[in-house]
Amino acid sequence: MTLVSTSSAADGSDEAPAARVPADPDPARTARPLPLWAAVLLAAVAGPVMLVAFPPYGWWWAAPVAVALAAVSVHGRRLRAGFGLGTLTGALFFTPLLEWTNLHTGMVPWLLLSTLQALFIGLLGAATAWVSGLRARPWVWAAAVATLWTAQEALRDRAPFGGFPWGRLAFSQDTSPLLRLAAVGGAPLVTFAVAVTGALLAVPFVKTVSTSRTAGEDTVTRGWFERVKPAAGPVAAAVVVAGALLVPVHRATGAGVYVAVVQGNVPRLGLDFNEQRRAVLDNHVRATVELGRKVTEGGARRPDLVVWPENSSDIDPLRNADAAAAIATAARAVGVPILVGAVLTDPAVGVENAGLVWEPDVDAAGNPRQGGVSARYTKRHPVPFAETMPLRDIARMVSKEVDRVSDMTPGDTPGVLRVGPAVVGDVICFEVAYDGLVRDTVTGGAQLLAVQTNNATFDEAEARQQLAMVRLRAVEHGRDALMASTVGISAFADPSGGTSDETRFNEGAVILRELHLGSGRTIATTVGAGPEYVIVMLGIGALVAAAAVRRRTRQHPAAPTEEDA
Repeated sequence: MTLVSTSSAADGSDEAPAARVPADPDPARTARPLPLWAAVLLAAVAGPVMLVAFPPYGWWWAAPVAVALAAVSVHGRRLRAGFGLGTLTGALFFTPLLEWTNLHTGMVPWLLLSTLQALFIGLLGAATAWVSGLRARPWVWAAAVATLWTAQEALRDRAPFGGFPWGRLAFSQDTSPLLRLAAVGGAPLVTFAVAVTGALLAVPFVKTVSTSRTAGEDTVTRGWFERVKPAAGPVAAAVVVAGALLVPVHRATGAGVYVAVVQGNVPRLGLDFNEQRRAVLDNHVRATVELGRKVTEGGARRPDLVVWPENSSDIDPLRNADAAAAIATAARAVGVPILVGAVLTDPAVGVENAGLVWEPDVDAAGNPRQGGVSARYTKRHPVPFAETMPLRDIARMVSKEVDRVSDMTPGDTPGVLRVGPAVVGDVICFEVAYDGLVRDTVTGGAQLLAVQTNNATFDEAEARQQLAMVRLRAVEHGRDALMASTVGISAFADPSGGTSDETRFNEGAVILRELHLGSGRTIATTVGAGPEYVIVMLGIGALVAAAAVRRRTRQHPAAPTEEDA
């Protein structure tokens, strides 16, 4: 039963002594956790809620809701429980998000990759549980949760094997007001904003009871929940989202260039998309020759440059005369340079995934000129387990498809290419997910961004997730951008985050649009990874501060209660 004292205070006043809280060997548990079943339920729901924030669903507002659910689920838990709950959230998020990796390589690699990524969310869950003691100051706690989300992504973007940035919170915000923050601090600042919005949404749903020592006695002090109105957190979250609309975007205002993107399509989807020799190349040649015919015979406007996707030449045109002749025919027909995606196989260098600037051997007036390759970019970050195979002997035991993957030789210079009248920042496929690989092209002088990709081995969901990254990069660097895919989605993007001329998946198409060359630098381009480093350091500071709170609580434990006598 519970004993209630009615005696007067020692000083003679009529106030009853304050109730006392029990000592607890774990200071984090002064922050009251949910019942375990409820915590598991919230953690499980957080994963699917986060999933629908990403394309092809695109419900961007679900991302902060998922952060809130995950934060509440681990609040006040011990580290092991926080890790387990976070891993549950991560597994139910990454497994369906990365389902496209299962289409042609089998279930085991998909599940291994999803599990690895989920473990990072597990670490985040443990870290979020650790900072539960900071909730006596709700705004500090919300900022701490957001820094930890950003730090988790910073780690996941880099390790292991160069990292895998898919599923960053920032990449769910392609239609959100928060996307504009990319112009100030890139993807890390957008992730921080999403996470802090979610943490603020969580404010009304958790309580904490802290203890303090006054006049030598342990007395109960009211937690922040009692001092802060429940609506304050959600209101602050709304202010963060609305405030992002005030951030200006940097629009490209240079000369206009008329750009054509050719989506030639492939004979069939899957790992053997290029098994039929020259079929992919011939598709792109035919589409480009037809574009040239419309220009010369139909009076259509001639583009200033043409962009083909990654792997658009399915055989090495530098070592196969027939492939070189086919590309030369296309360039001659359209009369302008073509940025060609090709896999090169030089025995002295190895296999390279490259973008080649192929000049026509005649100019637009029909006068002879020097044709062929004038510039090239080699992909700097081959995708682990897709374009290079770490731990090949071990991986071979997991999947028989391992030996279909060649270890590609990475390039060592940014993709800054002169293509006709434009300096193009060439980024190949998954490189668009890595902050530094895109920024290097802009600081190197790129006036517009071109993402060459081959989605023939994936599906439309993967393609739309990649297009969301292109949209963020356009905002981040104030550059018009395009995505050229063998099978789709191909599209143009502008520095406000909008897209145009999106193609259909697995259909041939040619899209044309006038883009504007950019020359200035956004704040994000100028400061680079600076905001991310600052946020990560603040996250480390939050962990240290939480450790200090725990140590102080252990040194001054609360007195036992008279309840349950």
